[in-house]
Amino acid sequence: MMRHAKSSWELEVSDKDRPLQQRGVEDAHRVGSAFYRNGPALDFVFSSPANRALHTCMIFLGETGHPKDRFKVDAALYDFSGESVQSFVEGLDNHLDTVAIFGHNNAFTSLANTWGDRYIENLPTAGLVHLVFDVDRWSIISKGRNEQLLFPKQLNK
Repeated sequence: MMRHAKSSWELEVSDKDRPLQQRGVEDAHRVGSAFYRNGPALDFVFSSPANRALHTCMIFLGETGHPKDRFKVDAALYDFSGESVQSFVEGLDNHLDTVAIFGHNNAFTSLANTWGDRYIENLPTAGLVHLVFDVDRWSIISKGRNEQLLFPKQLNK
């Protein structure tokens, strides 16, 4: 799961329409590139419809070369509590083994701590948590393990 990159508050637009800052664009490229070098192949990618999450996701798809026909926007990922995101993940098709989701805090920090085995105080913007679960059905995920954490400040510029 990846939190959207740093967004801008300069424009008077709705929350869903906020764009990325230039730093956010750069961070999304760095994290996407690092995941491409060290992460698994993805079966499918899902994003919140919010502009900042979708833009982060598109940058990630470009960096990883993931095919855009294996991508979908889902309104359930525009969630800040985590309840909708959790329901979304638990309802994933069991034929999908490895997925990426793009969304928002506080939902992603909360779920990373619920599902992962390493506490994260705050998932930063453009932060990625790669979790692995030893189950064969999404509906029964509980505790998994943090395979990798990719945070922009920890990656070389």
